Amino acid sequence: MASEPQGADVRVRFCPSPTGNPHVGLVRTALFNWAFARHNGGTFVFRIEDTDAARDSEESYEQLLEALKWLGFTWDEGPEVGGPHEPYRQSQRMDIYADVAKRLHEGGYAYECFCTADELEQRREAARAAGKPSGYDGHCRDLSATEIDAYRLEGREPILRFRMPDRTITFTDLVRGELSFEPEHVPDYGIVRANGKPLYTLVNPVDDALMEITHVLRGEDLLSSTPRQVALYEALAAIGVGNGTTPRFGHLPYVMGEGNKKLSKRDPQSSLNLYRERGFIPEGLLNYLSLLGWSLAADRDYFSVEEMVAAFDIADVNANPARFDLKKCEAVNAAHIRDLAPDDFRDRLVPFLQGAGLLPARPTAAQLELLGKAAPLTQERMVVLSEVVGMLGFLFVSAEDFARDEADAAKVLTADAVPVLEASVAALEKAEWATDPIQAALREALVEGLGIKPKNAFTPLRVAVTGRRVSPPLFESMELLGRDTTLERLRSALDATRA
Repeated sequence: MASEPQGADVRVRFCPSPTGNPHVGLVRTALFNWAFARHNGGTFVFRIEDTDAARDSEESYEQLLEALKWLGFTWDEGPEVGGPHEPYRQSQRMDIYADVAKRLHEGGYAYECFCTADELEQRREAARAAGKPSGYDGHCRDLSATEIDAYRLEGREPILRFRMPDRTITFTDLVRGELSFEPEHVPDYGIVRANGKPLYTLVNPVDDALMEITHVLRGEDLLSSTPRQVALYEALAAIGVGNGTTPRFGHLPYVMGEGNKKLSKRDPQSSLNLYRERGFIPEGLLNYLSLLGWSLAADRDYFSVEEMVAAFDIADVNANPARFDLKKCEAVNAAHIRDLAPDDFRDRLVPFLQGAGLLPARPTAAQLELLGKAAPLTQERMVVLSEVVGMLGFLFVSAEDFARDEADAAKVLTADAVPVLEASVAALEKAEWATDPIQAALREALVEGLGIKPKNAFTPLRVAVTGRRVSPPLFESMELLGRDTTLERLRSALDATRA
């Protein structure tokens, strides 16, 4: 028996289908495979399973590549990188699959099945009615040449079906331990369509064998197909495809969504693009996704990707379903935002301000300088980067486009605010323009002069100059806005309140 692959001998693969937008469950699978490869100093193979022309798209393929790059994943073999097992897109490997299918057929490991869909369904219903397993019943397993000829004369087009061995299939799952499947629960299955196109059930194991994959880490939803693949690997070895070894399997726990239902790629909260658009950062998102079935330590939820790689062991993955908790994901993301270097944090805010039309495609040096001064005022408060639009947008909006939140203005900019605004304008017209003098002048005019509590004194000013009751620190905001703009907004608020 071959020894367990270790270190540089470890070869894992991530092989998504380019259908729709990438989802967080897919990213979790990629992360665990990537971390396992990097922890062992092994090889991470990125492979595209695009044999379903009706569902796959080039747009989704490009999105997959871009998403992995944004997350910071690198691959050792695959698209744009190459490698010894090119090509890495299954749509470009059809000749390989056709040859393997032919050899399996000739070797007796696969056979032609002429059953129609109606015949299959009738026999399934009969099996269910009799309380028996409703999988394929082996009807075409041992057809004679005469029977095959008769079916062909009828014009039937056969599929190619793999012949499962009549014995228990047992393997040791890296997450779940030893598992056994009895033959009546793993019937013969199709590997090539009637039109000659190969199915996932064939191409996936063939590529794993040819690419010498040592470990297959994938979702629990694929567990039922594993005994089929174990048998197919044995057949591939017998006909000389690959190096004759069967990968070790580890089936990752389900990710559950609302109502403790399995998180589907159709669920809005599963879309990776949603998290990118909201302003989750790769460090925070990957940290949280790693907690869906694994943890660095029982009492530690926050860690870097580098720390995860250093500690990751597939044996530590929990087999129980993991629930996706958006609030916890946001909290982990906020912690990583707080740890960004100031310049890095500033630069990551730019695309969100550009998307809102607050910064041009090429920001000026003055705009970037202003953002650099303002960003530290929000870094401790921000959960996702898109919040910068509401938090700092008031600094970049033009006088014509500046607008106050209607609900906040209605609540705060009332007749009671008129003396506050009047005293503030008078005090700020002659104040030195820096944070501390601004604060001192306003406290003297409002808290001491009018006898108003700070909250009641400063909230109308906050809404007047930033447009919202919740904003970065008021006095720092005024300094950044400048004397002219601050006074202009206070006066416009005063006019609106008096009207």
